[in-house]
Amino acid sequence: MIQNDNQHTGSRERDTELDKEAMRDEDVTACEENEDNLTGVATEGQEALDDLQQKFDDLNNSYLRLHAEFDNFRKRTLKEKADLIKSGGERVLLDIISLVDDFERALAILYDAEDKDAMLEGMDLIYGKFINFLKQHGVTEIEAIGQPFDADRFEAVTTIPVQEESQKGLVVDCIMKGYVLNEKIIRFPKVIVGE
Repeated sequence: MIQNDNQHTGSRERDTELDKEAMRDEDVTACEENEDNLTGVATEGQEALDDLQQKFDDLNNSYLRLHAEFDNFRKRTLKEKADLIKSGGERVLLDIISLVDDFERALAILYDAEDKDAMLEGMDLIYGKFINFLKQHGVTEIEAIGQPFDADRFEAVTTIPVQEESQKGLVVDCIMKGYVLNEKIIRFPKVIVGE
């Protein structure tokens, strides 16, 4: 009986060792499968990382090109604007030159003329031509006398007492005319305000 128990014990030990060996084989197989899965995941992760790097490089190149194009556009626009201002001033100056010619002719005639009325008429014509020139270029005179005083539109030089109550707070006199260029005041009129 003792011998039988030893045989059972030996057979159990062998079965246990076989079970352990089988479990080791299963563990090794599972580890190999996990390793294969991890390698596959790592490969997929590397591919995804490579795709993201490629997208990043493409976007970075696109950004750099766009930035360079914008910088070129900005420089070109500034140059065109400077040229436009320069040539715009040239056009105005050419128009003024014709007025200078008229003044020179008027001055030459003034020295030789004896008829005061003819001189005044000539000067009125030149003045009218100059006013039209200003209007053509968007410059208009600001009406001041009789208008309510507005500190945003007028520059008050002084105030004077007025006899009529209705003239208080109104512009009574204009010392220097003001002008507007396309709705922007380029010179404020200097006025005297009734008090």
